[in-house]
Amino acid sequence: MACEADVDVPVKFPVIDISLPSTEDELQKLSSILSSCGCFQAIGHGMSVGYLDKVREVAKEFFALPDEEKQKCSRASNEVEGYGSDLVVTENQIRDCCCRLFLRVFPEDQRRLNLWPENPSDFSEILHEYALKVKSMMNHLSKAMARSLKLEENSFLNQFGDQSVMQVRFNFYPPSSRTEVFGVKPHSDRSGITVLLQDREVEGLQVLKDGAWYTVPVIPDALVVNLGDQMQIMTNGIFKSPVHRVLTNANKLRLSVALFSEPEAEKEIGPVDCLIDETRPRLYRSVRNFAAFNYECFQKGKVALEEVQI
Repeated sequence: MACEADVDVPVKFPVIDISLPSTEDELQKLSSILSSCGCFQAIGHGMSVGYLDKVREVAKEFFALPDEEKQKCSRASNEVEGYGSDLVVTENQIRDCCCRLFLRVFPEDQRRLNLWPENPSDFSEILHEYALKVKSMMNHLSKAMARSLKLEENSFLNQFGDQSVMQVRFNFYPPSSRTEVFGVKPHSDRSGITVLLQDREVEGLQVLKDGAWYTVPVIPDALVVNLGDQMQIMTNGIFKSPVHRVLTNANKLRLSVALFSEPEAEKEIGPVDCLIDETRPRLYRSVRNFAAFNYECFQKGKVALEEVQI
């Protein structure tokens, strides 16, 4: 996945008020943004900055715990879920400068509660409530995205299935002045939709567009929405799954909370039929369990989205 010009370009990053009625103009704006860069900052989602600060605070409290306390949630050496750093799968893998707590939130019966922190004591309650709110927001956006492409509003949700997967990753980026080290190296998400709660003060997220890196500014009450590879497949390449990265700060630590929504593992996904015609032929084959396929490609040094191209 090539990274082009290594420069930070100042730009007005797109912001969408998702509380506005889904008029033709608003749907066209949504479609235009997702077709060009695949991400935006969402406001009007119904969560106050005070509430979002509670989510930030519980993450901050967990990462501030003594190491032996955090290790109670430690991931197994060959698994992603739990507390730790990068899972190493190849000898030449570039390591991220990041500690993380990765958990499955939905379906509820798939939660591995032994990996959920008991300290802070309100961690589980806050995460459950926040995930429910974001899940509702994602469903709202999925319907709006479908309507923006003149599709039946459940066209994408039907591919996600009744037992769609939601996972959370709490990220802790310690200060680092090494310019060659990334908080998270350049990548696109394997998800359908990702919703990120940024640090309240410290920037770091950058998106690659037209060969240049654009910093996503901090807006305390905004949630960053970016599409993943599975939504690019479902839209037959119309909507983009943006390549992005995280830079560390030389002097300040940075926290973020990412929620990833994916279809059921055994659901086969593919381009919506109505988005295939003579002018836009089918670009991707259908695929089942994209998460596992993505992991297999990563182990082989391949890009999953490229491997499903026709």
